[in-house]
Amino acid sequence: MNTNYDIVIVGGGPGGYVAAIRAAQLGLSVAVVEKAELGGVCLNWGCIPSKSLIHHANEFLALKDMEAVGVRIDRSGFRYAAVQTKSRDAAKTLTSGVAGLLKKNKLSVFKATASISAPGRIALHGGEFDGKILSAKTIIVATGSRPMVVPGFEFDEQSVVSSSGLLAMTELPKSMTILGAGAIGCEFAYVMNAFGVKVTLVEMAAHILPSEDHEPAQVLEASFRRSGIDVRTGSRAASLKKTAAGVAVVVSANGKSETIVSDKVLAAFGRVPNTRDLGLEKLTVKIDDQGYIVTGDYGETSVKSIYAIGDITRSPQLAHVASKEGEIAVEHIAGHSPREPRVDPELVPSAVYCEPQLAGFGLREAHAVKEGIKFKKSVFPYRGAGKSVAVGRTEGLVKVLADPQTGELLGAHIVGADATELIHELLLAKHGELLAEDVQSMIHAHPTLSEAVMEAARGLDGRPIHA
Repeated sequence: MNTNYDIVIVGGGPGGYVAAIRAAQLGLSVAVVEKAELGGVCLNWGCIPSKSLIHHANEFLALKDMEAVGVRIDRSGFRYAAVQTKSRDAAKTLTSGVAGLLKKNKLSVFKATASISAPGRIALHGGEFDGKILSAKTIIVATGSRPMVVPGFEFDEQSVVSSSGLLAMTELPKSMTILGAGAIGCEFAYVMNAFGVKVTLVEMAAHILPSEDHEPAQVLEASFRRSGIDVRTGSRAASLKKTAAGVAVVVSANGKSETIVSDKVLAAFGRVPNTRDLGLEKLTVKIDDQGYIVTGDYGETSVKSIYAIGDITRSPQLAHVASKEGEIAVEHIAGHSPREPRVDPELVPSAVYCEPQLAGFGLREAHAVKEGIKFKKSVFPYRGAGKSVAVGRTEGLVKVLADPQTGELLGAHIVGADATELIHELLLAKHGELLAEDVQSMIHAHPTLSEAVMEAARGLDGRPIHA
């Protein structure tokens, strides 16, 4: 196998493997070094298996709809282990697909741990490639992130689990406390509750999904409460102790403390970058005090021949951001001119896949108020769209924020059925520099949920039809 390349990419996740394929398309010789499985955390222990669990949770809950029309369903044969196996099968299918894509593009893949001993020099450790040295004109670091460990809440992956530990579970606990109501915490709260686990969701901020717009987050929070999830916002997990009765978490709120005991605890406090043990400390690659690599345009670091993309930078920690940054980096390396030198955070869609789904981009109302940004808004309820009534999915809303003078779209946020798909109409309008009136005037098929998007856009001018 060759040892000299135009680019060596350290990390085979959504950032690394997409960058590798794009580089091959541009005629560059590329090697990917991945110490675990291709696809990274996203395909193996994140995005894909968790969405499989959510899908089966949706199917399980949908049995109630069938019972409502007279179908008798025997649930006695239900086995969560089979659900978990399906999620692993989905992950394996996609990681095999990634391996096939890399092979199709004639890319070299080294299963090993990498360290960067000097610019353009990568040492491999472990397995059949132990001791091998790769040379490259350019190095792209795409090593992703890992669950944050908070002192006192360390993972044992038995009673205190990370998101990966939860995905590996083959048996359901009777009860679970989830610490952190970001996207990961909310998605797993939904899944566990759907399958009958007693769930307590603890969040220090005033509402769940604190990085999202408050109105759609409140809709999801209310939905969680109605479904039986014990949501504790404005609450801080002070300590944790393993006891004979289970895992005891002391939660403080409004000056009072309460102990919550459950069979398992999911600690979902966030993620931290994988920048340790790469050898970057010995180089002049600038890393901030929280371990993130500092990058400029195109993902360039302080060392000209070394680039960094994805979760190890200060970009939003999302698979689709890493993929786009990988494309931008290799296009720049190949001498092309990417449309933009970096990902614009205002054009990055966020997505939470529990039911109801939540998605959004751009300006959040609370931020606009805090910063004195002028805006007008429109909120259209899902129940105003005939399709939502027809299929019994009336829970949700579409919220659009726009410049009061120009009509420029500043942000949009959706909670409800298929929100993660619907958001892209408004995002495309923003990306294409269209105005709200362009969305208003486009004919939308009837009946569709996307009519709610049209009506929300019409609401900016005070002329929605069905509200």
